[in-house]
Amino acid sequence: MFPPPGTAYRGPVPEPSPAATAAPTATTAIPMPAVQRVGLLLTLVLGSLSALAPLSMDMYLPSLPRITVGLHTSDTLVQLTLTACLVGLALGQLVAGPLSDALGRRRPLLIGLALYVLSTAVCAFATDVRVLIACRVVQGLSGAAGIVISRAVVRDLFDGLAAARFASTLMLVSGAAPLLAPVLGGQLLRFTSWRGVFMVLAGLGLVILLASAVLVRETLPAARRRRGGLPDTLRTFRGLLADRLFSGYLLSIAFGFGALFAFIAASPYVVQDLYHGSAQTYSLLFALVETGLVGMSQVTGRLLLGRFPSHRIQLAGVLMLTLSGAVLVLMATVWHAGLTGLTAGLFVMAGSLGVVTPPSSALALQRAPHAAGTASALLGTLQFLTGAIAPALVGLGGQDSALPMAAVILGSALLALGSFVLLCRPWQSVPDPLRT
Repeated sequence: MFPPPGTAYRGPVPEPSPAATAAPTATTAIPMPAVQRVGLLLTLVLGSLSALAPLSMDMYLPSLPRITVGLHTSDTLVQLTLTACLVGLALGQLVAGPLSDALGRRRPLLIGLALYVLSTAVCAFATDVRVLIACRVVQGLSGAAGIVISRAVVRDLFDGLAAARFASTLMLVSGAAPLLAPVLGGQLLRFTSWRGVFMVLAGLGLVILLASAVLVRETLPAARRRRGGLPDTLRTFRGLLADRLFSGYLLSIAFGFGALFAFIAASPYVVQDLYHGSAQTYSLLFALVETGLVGMSQVTGRLLLGRFPSHRIQLAGVLMLTLSGAVLVLMATVWHAGLTGLTAGLFVMAGSLGVVTPPSSALALQRAPHAAGTASALLGTLQFLTGAIAPALVGLGGQDSALPMAAVILGSALLALGSFVLLCRPWQSVPDPLRT
């Protein structure tokens, strides 16, 4: 049975801890904290936790050819180091999220960051590509704690519209990472080797660890923690996925990011090989597209949410995504538009995700007030899994045309649109927690 559209999935009522002064009962809801004010430093730390994953994936990309030479291995095995980190980030969230619901946010976060620093430092001293691949898996597994727990902390501190607006603010910080990471990695190679890039990553992780230890306080009281354990986690997963609205928000975000990862995987070849653009031209195009994502997330969070129904905002976003995918397919097959036209289409594609993501993420976590870590884990894991599948689908179409990229973007957009329309049913009138 689905919960009523206007109510949130709460899952089994957590057992009280010894520290709890009043044990909740099956009919007594545990009160949620009031909306709190968050300072600039904590905002930067939470944004940095979300940015650690793209930094880990993108900063070392310019080093890939040097790693191949330095470890006397093949391009294929070195590319597996990227896949290994991506897989670790996806699976690690499934572990860190439920753990944070059972143990609180602070302990799993600090342990995860400490493991991230250690594994990243070991990457710098790897003498065999297989060791590097293994360390990258651990790096992804541990770095996932920052992504999933930062979202859960936001849900602990904020409710409804405030959560959506604060999430859009965090995208200013986390969205800068994909823009700056490849450039920073390339500049570092002027002064150091690929091993030095990993040492810089380890240093950044250490700074974030120390800042988190000082600024991130426990936001999940003992009375609101879950029992933990595999059976409870599986029941929570099942309950969340059975919630029609939660699944609609989850799938619309995940398939939307599939479109984004298709662009990330294919655009270097499309811009530089097909359109004969320089590496600097590609960097500019990438920055413009990413600016569309970050910029529209700010417009959505600050200007649209609270003034218009959130389901209509989301519907507009997935329709924009679908339209941009269709236009990109036409550009690749009929119109043969130049690089300027391609950039405009990709800018709209990324901007549409900036419209969809803030309300969808906030509403999904709103459906799970007492399992925010587990719900956040599902959101993050599915995003990274679709992110891993999309480049493979693009690769099946070859690299001699922009059509495979455009087709995967359109296919992902259609899946996002279908999931949202069928599961969220935006034509129905339901209470909107993001509307003031």
